Amino acid sequence: MSRATPFKMRFVHLDLKGAPPKVSYLSEVFPLFHTLGANGLLIEYEDMFPYEGRLMLLRAKHAYSPSEVAEILRLAKLNELEVVPLVQTFGHMEFVLKHAAFAHLREVALFPNTLNPHEAESLALVKDMVDQIMGLHRGAQWLHIGCDEAVASHVLAQHPGTTPLVWDDMLRDIPQEQLKASGVPQLVEPVLWDYGADLDVHSKIFLMGKYQECGFQRLWAASAFKGATGASQALPPIEHHVRNHEQWLQVAVSGPVDALQGIILTGWQRYDHFSVLCELLPVGIPSLAACLQSLVHGGFAEDVKLRVEHFLGVSSLEIMDTVSEGAGSFPGSDIHALVTQVSLHLRSSVDTLLERNRYVTGWFSPYHRRRKLIHPVMIQHIQPEALSLLSRWSNLVQQLEAALQLAFYPDTIEEWLEENVLPSMQQLQGLLQDLGEAAAPLPLPPPPSSCWDTGQNP
Repeated sequence: MSRATPFKMRFVHLDLKGAPPKVSYLSEVFPLFHTLGANGLLIEYEDMFPYEGRLMLLRAKHAYSPSEVAEILRLAKLNELEVVPLVQTFGHMEFVLKHAAFAHLREVALFPNTLNPHEAESLALVKDMVDQIMGLHRGAQWLHIGCDEAVASHVLAQHPGTTPLVWDDMLRDIPQEQLKASGVPQLVEPVLWDYGADLDVHSKIFLMGKYQECGFQRLWAASAFKGATGASQALPPIEHHVRNHEQWLQVAVSGPVDALQGIILTGWQRYDHFSVLCELLPVGIPSLAACLQSLVHGGFAEDVKLRVEHFLGVSSLEIMDTVSEGAGSFPGSDIHALVTQVSLHLRSSVDTLLERNRYVTGWFSPYHRRRKLIHPVMIQHIQPEALSLLSRWSNLVQQLEAALQLAFYPDTIEEWLEENVLPSMQQLQGLLQDLGEAAAPLPLPPPPSSCWDTGQNP
């Protein structure tokens, strides 16, 4: 039998600064989150929040409307998921400071990531963001604010009953006595984050002890189920993420009793506002399922694995990286299957044709292609395979695009396909275009210029 979980709160992080899901898709996955063992959400809105007034320019093209935010909260409550909004305060502010209207508030003029904390207007800006978000999340028990003492004081003063959460990396290296005397432990609850499969259990336990001695009443942990193993990662390495959660379980069991009141399973969608998309939410569902069930049952034993397979509707979790279309019955399983096919096989199949097909490398090299030279018989060896490959991938990509349209907005679909599909498809199309031009009939010879050329007598 699996042992009980030491984490009473298990919050799933929704990072909306990339590939924000449609509300209709969230309505499908929230019941699954609950079934898998989640009881809360950390929603990082970024530019998807319907800011008003002078902050309206922060809205993304497809930002949620106030009614859509209300619907998300209704769906969360229906599925017993407590919502904790996250608003960046002074770091990770690219979505604000990229705009000319706020560029003068950058700490370093060239870089849009950090707000200048010495400008009074900076604090006023952040307070406005906090108040607008809290206006649509009345009664929220927690608000994640990044890490800033002044903002924490504002939250406690203006929104009593709401406790600020902060990432702990800004606190780790502060000497214990200095941190204790700062007053910060009375203002916030720190979130200790570590996404590594080789997380150092003993150092985390030591850090928890330090925070408790400084006066922090409650501590949180943060793990990752996706978005932590590479900025352009398309498929989450499930083993890595399960191991990360097993290490956090060791921290919780071996550390001070009941020190960690909850854990946030982060699912980063971009490393920052300007980076490429990493694993899409539907693609991360199997990893999330394995991680949540590991937390609920105290590990990923065989019985837990069987439960995960049942919840996902898959025959075996070990082969999730090679599933075919239609495998699984969880929301977005078709996206997961098709993205897996593209990620594992599209580029490699095109590279095989271009770089290891002996007819292409021997008779239609880049030299030949630039000059449109080819032996006619070689076209018969190259063109059918290239056409077949293009047809197969075009059909699959059409299926993927249709599936993505049910879960995501057009800009997300355009970006993902352009990053992950278009380069290989363009290579195939380029090869076929060059073949067509090389195979074009030669121009007719010029007309004869003398009687000798015509065979006529003078």
